[in-house]
Amino acid sequence: MTEVMIIGGGSGMGFALARVLVAEGTDVTIVGRSVERLDAARAELEQVGSGRVRTGRADIGREEDVAELFAGNRQVDHVAVTAADATGVYGPTALASTDMARSVLNTKLLGAWLVGKHAAGKVTGSLTFTSGINAYRPNGSNTIMAAANGGLASLASGLAIEMAPVRVNVISPGWVDTPIWNQLGMDKQAAFAELSQRLPARRIGTPDDIAQAFLAVMRNQFITATVLHVDGGHRLT
Repeated sequence: MTEVMIIGGGSGMGFALARVLVAEGTDVTIVGRSVERLDAARAELEQVGSGRVRTGRADIGREEDVAELFAGNRQVDHVAVTAADATGVYGPTALASTDMARSVLNTKLLGAWLVGKHAAGKVTGSLTFTSGINAYRPNGSNTIMAAANGGLASLASGLAIEMAPVRVNVISPGWVDTPIWNQLGMDKQAAFAELSQRLPARRIGTPDDIAQAFLAVMRNQFITATVLHVDGGHRLT
């Protein structure tokens, strides 16, 4: 029986991936910082398929939490990391809080490194991180997040060598309708209407679009050290 651990699986893109997998009969472990959110996600997932659903509470910026996730002899086939926190990210660097910058790096980049460190020997198939369009098209208002996302490509390349034959890849979404937009204090629907006209795909992405990309790199055994862009053509505009 295939088992997948999704760190950040309680909402957004991670939850969409969990939903597809559980519907197919795959066992999943969803991991996040909020026990309440994880419990609600598990209750919903248990209604959609035959895959078994476990939960794990962890902050991937804390090494002891990550070590505990992979403690013991249990192995998993695939690990996907979708955890993110955009609180306070937007604004000029000169006005940005150093504490915020450290928090972003702890979650997005150092947290991903910690997963690679402690998943080694416990994951048998693939490890996949989540980057973002701002690593490739920075807009001048979220530079620290762009830096963290950009670093994931190099991290994946290094880990792909260290952890081989386990495959390590990165999914890089564009604009996707996920709960993280609710942290930004903006009119989301008005923004989406304007943004979608700038994309060759002429629409904003959905969590299901990203879930399908994760499945592609998990299942193709000849893809490693690769960034898969799922951005509606955003890099062209």
